[in-house]
Amino acid sequence: MQAMPLVVVLVFIGVFTIIAVPVIAIGSTRKTKQVLATLDSALATESPATREQIVNIRKDSTLSSIPWLNSKLLQFQLAPYLQGLLKQANVKWSAGRLLAVSGACFGIPMLIIYNQFGTMLGGLGAGLALAAAPFGWIFYMRNRRFDQFQQGLPEALDLMVSALRAGHSLIAAMGLVARECADPVGIEFRACFDEQNYGLELKAALDNMLHRMPLQDLKITATAIMIQKESGGNLAEVLDKTAHVIRERFRLKREVQVHTAQGRLTGWILSLLPVALGAALYFVNPSMMSVLWHRDIGIKLIWAAIGMTILGGLVIRHIVNLDM
Repeated sequence: MQAMPLVVVLVFIGVFTIIAVPVIAIGSTRKTKQVLATLDSALATESPATREQIVNIRKDSTLSSIPWLNSKLLQFQLAPYLQGLLKQANVKWSAGRLLAVSGACFGIPMLIIYNQFGTMLGGLGAGLALAAAPFGWIFYMRNRRFDQFQQGLPEALDLMVSALRAGHSLIAAMGLVARECADPVGIEFRACFDEQNYGLELKAALDNMLHRMPLQDLKITATAIMIQKESGGNLAEVLDKTAHVIRERFRLKREVQVHTAQGRLTGWILSLLPVALGAALYFVNPSMMSVLWHRDIGIKLIWAAIGMTILGGLVIRHIVNLDM
């Protein structure tokens, strides 16, 4: 009978342990999830569509999903350049994937053309041309994103001027631009605004944005902000004048493009005409055109024609492209 209270106490402790410990664990898990949800809602914007714009402060150095290829790419200086190029183009690829796609575009057409026509030179030329296609697409996406940023920058500066004149600080004005402006202006100013919230200095945040968007108009804006910060003055008026200068530069650049359109079209025609004419003659009379790569003098002429065409295209490009 004296052992009965001890047994009851032990049974109570056992039942409490079995029932209470999981309940406490579940409660702590729910509390952890609530805290994470609170932090997520505090950091995120109002809509789930814009939640992806939150800056990830962790430095991601993954250049490929394949571990051994990632370790090899980290040893080369080319991989960080390609990774920065992909970020500027806003393409969700890694440097390893870009190189793999380029390698596939080089090897597969070269083997097909070599097996079909028996010419290594033609397969090599087609492989090199197609291998450059992914890089050309990346540069195209990068330049298009740069153009969109340049077009939206004056409106963003006007919004900052209105916010500053209404009494907001510079950081609050940048946050307003991040919320109200369309991409890519909104994304880049959001990254700069979040870096400020994480404690980074204004100059470092602007330098990071210039690294992501190496544009002359943005350099003018960053220089104007830093000069005003060091020397003082009316920042709203400075940004207003900066927006006016950017609009005038953009208008002048458009006029130059209109006046040089004929020269750029001439360059494209002169560069593509030999290739198109050679392909057309090959389909009309293959035996006549195949003499070029079946004789040594023909191969030398092909290389000379390729070199002179590239040189002529570069010369025309240098003439019609003006630094502004």
